[in-house]
Amino acid sequence: MSTIAVGKEVPDFTLPATGGKQLALSGLKGRHVVLYFYPKDDTPGCTLEGRDFNANLAKFTRKNAVVLGVSRDNLKSHEKFCGKFGFRFDLLSDEDEKVCTLFGVVKEKNMYGRKVWGIERSTFLIDPQGVLLREWRKVQVKGHAAEVLEALSGPARKAKPPAARKQPAKKKKKSARSKQR
Repeated sequence: MSTIAVGKEVPDFTLPATGGKQLALSGLKGRHVVLYFYPKDDTPGCTLEGRDFNANLAKFTRKNAVVLGVSRDNLKSHEKFCGKFGFRFDLLSDEDEKVCTLFGVVKEKNMYGRKVWGIERSTFLIDPQGVLLREWRKVQVKGHAAEVLEALSGPARKAKPPAARKQPAKKKKKSARSKQR
């Protein structure tokens, strides 16, 4: 069960990260955090998701956001995964599932007719003050990174296209005919 909720501050946590770092959520205050949980390194869906976030990394950076991937894989597996696909963001190792449990992403799944416990693909958007802005559960990989980018733009910040802007109503001139009546 998740202990986090949209609109509430996310409890601080620290996990080992690629590059030999220990990464604490509190160390990222002042930036948006895109925290995405995925089932397993170097599997088709997880690779596609990682590559999509990586391809959009410059856009996330321009929006003052850091992207972090989390799975139960160990750091050696994460380093190999990052190296193979050239990921330029950190992957966090949650082998003991403490952070996965905090976010409520460990779920019972049906794999080839067997019940197993695994990570449900999920993403969480945390604001620069550490408050959860948005969550996506049971994520479909295709187009997901773009959806997260759009959420970072926020409805108040997005300008409407010119055609959608409401134009002031023009006063109609009275025709000669309507003056005669």
